[in-house]
Amino acid sequence: MLTLITTGLSFQAGFRAPVSTSAARSMATMDATALKQVPHGGTLINLFSEDKAASKAGVDKTIELTDRQSCDVQLLCNGGFSPLTGFMSEKEYDSVVDTMRLSNNLIFGLPVVMDTDDDSIKEGTKVLMTYKGTDMAVMTVSSKWSPDKPKECLSAYGTATIEHPGVRMVAMERGRTYIGGDVVGIDTPVRDFPCETPAEVRAKLPAGVDVVAFQCRNPVHRAHYELFTR
Repeated sequence: MLTLITTGLSFQAGFRAPVSTSAARSMATMDATALKQVPHGGTLINLFSEDKAASKAGVDKTIELTDRQSCDVQLLCNGGFSPLTGFMSEKEYDSVVDTMRLSNNLIFGLPVVMDTDDDSIKEGTKVLMTYKGTDMAVMTVSSKWSPDKPKECLSAYGTATIEHPGVRMVAMERGRTYIGGDVVGIDTPVRDFPCETPAEVRAKLPAGVDVVAFQCRNPVHRAHYELFTR
């Protein structure tokens, strides 16, 4: 094992500095707590309401979500997009597009927004979001704007060509306006595939070992399988 330590003049190889007993215990504690890192932003968000009827009271409008939108809503509600507590406002969207950070300087790579072509939705509108018979969530709109989609794509994906799947989604699937605001979760639809929450995944992580997470855009290929199992 090669250990590097700093001196006043240079690095030295092959020497391990003595560590006191108390320091060793402190380092061991740090290693143990680091095994399960804190959620991004410090708190694992859970937006689901205990009173579903109260959450839906006073709704002004109901919109049916697309497949993609329903996944975004579910990830917001179960903490998959922690520390977000709703769809990004124009201010947060601009910050992420320009700097890949939220307005509080926390790293966040892609904007999380709700899109619409409905001109009747205004700031202050309380929207019930449904998906295939499930009342998923309620959003109170606090921001509505027309995004600069070419700029968003160049900043997020490094290209504006329609051949890129992310660019194609922004240009051809999303509506012409974005809306942002706090979200209150109501229910989760039954999916054709298992979908555990971040809290459920974290509860399954074994103690005392390193865990490597791997995600690919496409279905798992043989090479991926070999990487997992070897």
